[in-house]
Amino acid sequence: MMASALDDIRVLDLSRGIAGPLCARFLGDFGAEVIKVEPPGGECGRRLPPFFGDDPHPEKSLFFLLANLNKRGVTLDLERPEGARILRALAQGADVIVESFPPGYLASLGLDWGALQSENPGLVVTSITPFGQTGPYKDYKGEEIVAYATSGIMAVSGLADREPLKHGGFPAQYEAALNGMLATTAALLVRDFSGAGQQVDLSIQEVVASTMVINQPFYSFAGAVQGRRRRQGSEFGQIMPCKDGYFICQEAGSAGWGAIADFFRREELKEERFANPNQRVLHGHELDEILLDAAKGRTMAEMFKSASEEYRILFGIVQTPADLARCPQLEAREFYEEVEHPVMGRIRVPFRLFNMSAGAPECRRPAPLLGQHNKEVYESLLGLDEEELSELSRGGVI
Repeated sequence: MMASALDDIRVLDLSRGIAGPLCARFLGDFGAEVIKVEPPGGECGRRLPPFFGDDPHPEKSLFFLLANLNKRGVTLDLERPEGARILRALAQGADVIVESFPPGYLASLGLDWGALQSENPGLVVTSITPFGQTGPYKDYKGEEIVAYATSGIMAVSGLADREPLKHGGFPAQYEAALNGMLATTAALLVRDFSGAGQQVDLSIQEVVASTMVINQPFYSFAGAVQGRRRRQGSEFGQIMPCKDGYFICQEAGSAGWGAIADFFRREELKEERFANPNQRVLHGHELDEILLDAAKGRTMAEMFKSASEEYRILFGIVQTPADLARCPQLEAREFYEEVEHPVMGRIRVPFRLFNMSAGAPECRRPAPLLGQHNKEVYESLLGLDEEELSELSRGGVI
């Protein structure tokens, strides 16, 4: 088998929450040796719901499981002088550190990139924070909703006559993790040519703002504001219900209105009052009644297959978690991976980012238990013996 792309890279993951840990996990998926460094009481990600079996146990956070696959785990109190000394020793043998502390925190402990690279010039430190390491907002705290508000996406989400909306879930954190992985591997590539490491400064606000590929050019070049969607007489083109869920259908591409009328099996849709886009706005209520009646007895799966294969119209279905779990497309592409966790048992998780003909990501180990690999890591990498480890444990350093 072909070697993994990053199997000669060692990563220290000091980050907490979602974005930083996911970034480090993605590096581990491609072969990097990732060591998760947590405070003795565990990082905040262990307290993120939902929990397996609805049991708020520090080893049962499903968020933590997903964000920390392919890692070994140790505990270390960085604020104690002995803890800082141990981290510096680990950093000497590391290629990458991923961290998500407020700007200046690691510098106050003598553990920032400037201090560590003097002993390891090739070290790459990837810092993932809400607003980056510089600028007037750098010390502000942030959350998912803050990222979406300050990046501009909320301004174009929802209806024009209602308040802005935030997307569900944590896409800003995931986007930051992916960009963090990309930037880290780019920094490692630069190091391969120059021998010099660097600090990667990633702002979650900037990551999300960079996805505004229509909104910002509109304003920059034309002074135009995209705004939120306006109601136009009918709900056609928006989410509508069917027998077992919801769908969206739009007039676009090679399929015209006649194909849409045939798909819904309603000849009256071919009348001028519906076929003409301007007339359609005036008769929106009647159009909605016809479409809702035509769809109420049809399932999402049947409609999706028919629309895609027979009529070639722009059509999508709103898949729930249950739908995704049995989605034939995801199954065919081996999107899911089964993980054997020492506390939760066997559990299926979304894993594969993309497929590759060689060197594909592998799920090699579950998320670590708190301090699970203290002995293994500190003995093998730093040469600490049983007595030293016991003393560090008694002193609350590990």
